[in-house]
Amino acid sequence: MFKTSIQKLKSTKNLTIIALLIATKIAIGSIYIPVGDNLRIYFKFFITALEGAMFGPSVAIITGALSDLIGFILFPSGPFFIGYTISSATGALIFALFLYDTNITVLKLALSKLFVNIFVNIGMGSLWSAILFSKGYIYYLIQSTIKNIVLLPFEIILLTIVFNLLLPYLIKKGFIKDNPVPIKLF
Repeated sequence: MFKTSIQKLKSTKNLTIIALLIATKIAIGSIYIPVGDNLRIYFKFFITALEGAMFGPSVAIITGALSDLIGFILFPSGPFFIGYTISSATGALIFALFLYDTNITVLKLALSKLFVNIFVNIGMGSLWSAILFSKGYIYYLIQSTIKNIVLLPFEIILLTIVFNLLLPYLIKKGFIKDNPVPIKLF
């Protein structure tokens, strides 16, 4: 899985599309809704999931880290902290592990987003906030848990809609293996 993913970096076409996805993720990532102390609603997870499904785990880790670093340089929103770069790469890896080179189902989309929300957004995000800011881990953990639980069903529905809209094109162009459209539940 990792080896076939890294092979995709040898194609100029793939590199161009990866660069466009990174640029799109950075642009979308600059738009967010603040909902609390260092707590924001972002929409870039769509692009992260697409990168993972299209290019696999090796490329997802690279694009996750690069988009965070470039995004910080272009749109800084506080101090730079390597933890957020690690979180971005980890979230991309999780999406890739669930969605790359497999039939994409609503269950896989839901599980990938659930794992990202629990381990990256809640777990890692709360830890990074506690390290950087004055309040303790539990404070950020509670805030982040509430936000991520409330948003999860909406994020899964939106991911399903986006994938249903894009899958025919991505299959036709060979970025994703043949997959039933609309996406099946299991």
